[in-house]
Amino acid sequence: METALYLPIKHFLEAAGYSVKGEIAGCDLVGLTPDEPPVVVICELKLSFNLELILQAVDRAAASDEVWIAARVSVKGKGRESDRRYRDLCRRLGFGMLSVSDNGTVDVIVSPIAQMPRKNARKRSRLVDEHKRRKGDPTAGGSTRSPIMTAYRQQALACAAALQPGPLRPRDLKLIVPSAATILRGNVYGWFERLDRGIYGLTHAGVEALARWPFSPSDVATTEAVKKAG
Repeated sequence: METALYLPIKHFLEAAGYSVKGEIAGCDLVGLTPDEPPVVVICELKLSFNLELILQAVDRAAASDEVWIAARVSVKGKGRESDRRYRDLCRRLGFGMLSVSDNGTVDVIVSPIAQMPRKNARKRSRLVDEHKRRKGDPTAGGSTRSPIMTAYRQQALACAAALQPGPLRPRDLKLIVPSAATILRGNVYGWFERLDRGIYGLTHAGVEALARWPFSPSDVATTEAVKKAG
């Protein structure tokens, strides 16, 4: 699976000075420099170099400063990484190519040096915002079979953890999640229910969500502190 390539590429880009997280706004991997505004790099992962990987990179180019494509080296050495035409196409488009060996070694096949297309400020802003708001790096790049742990889902889980002992008002959760009122009213995942005016409780789906994605002790401690304060 593509997720097997994620950690080698993540470590490669972190060594180059990027803060890296997986599955940001549909991108397998997004890295940001500590600058303000940050330099944005996107990397798309596939088990082998193919046309679909190039097309994904084309779609990502408008939202980033640098685009890489990465794939596993073919067993017999006859994959697209050995095809001069494929490498030349990446050069013309300005995309970098990275290969990952079976032992996790990452090699640069093509460097992203060409002029990139005109930037899409809206897409770029969405990437940067999601990257910065997401706590930690909970989802490996290339994941396709399980829900993505977005910043919004993390905030909804924080609300659910605080409501597990009993109903609360949105303002009781404001110290944990400033947008708690919007999350409770929106109820995107069906985890919350309005019990009375301004009072919300946890549904069975919310209890199941906490069982699936348990909160860390430090997060639970924070929610308990807020409950006592309320």
